[in-house]
Amino acid sequence: MSTKTPLQASDKAFEPENFHIRSLQDEVKVDQLCALLVETFYHHLVHEKRIAPLVAGRMARGADHFLREFIIPEQCENIFAIPPKRVLQFAGNWYIVKTLDPNPKELGHILEGIRAFYAFCTNLGKVESVLFEEIALNCDRLDYYEQRIDSFWAIEDDGFFAWDAECSLR
Repeated sequence: MSTKTPLQASDKAFEPENFHIRSLQDEVKVDQLCALLVETFYHHLVHEKRIAPLVAGRMARGADHFLREFIIPEQCENIFAIPPKRVLQFAGNWYIVKTLDPNPKELGHILEGIRAFYAFCTNLGKVESVLFEEIALNCDRLDYYEQRIDSFWAIEDDGFFAWDAECSLR
């Protein structure tokens, strides 16, 4: 992460209405804002929560991966108003299919970052606590995601369709 001073989490740039995606230009703008917000999140973890920089960096990368690889470009959704099932779809399908070597440990680190990021956003008043609680529940389903990874590697013949239907991206 950079050493420059990040924007403050209270900065007007981080207002939820600035994260709506209606066009390609919006997507680019939201991606850039999200990168700044994740950097702010990292600095919050290090300086306010006193989390070791390497751990904070891992958590920020996890949140960044979810937001800037899945939510913004794939779902075109406002990061502050995602359906809670997006975490389930990400961890139980998208991550597994899109990652060269999906593994539970790496996924666990990503989910830790997602959970912490949404706790941070909830504390800032940008995410409703009910949404955070549902996101947190989906982040905690590590046994289910491990089973999904194992069953993905065990797919034979046309078994992908049944595997996909169990935790569909649709």
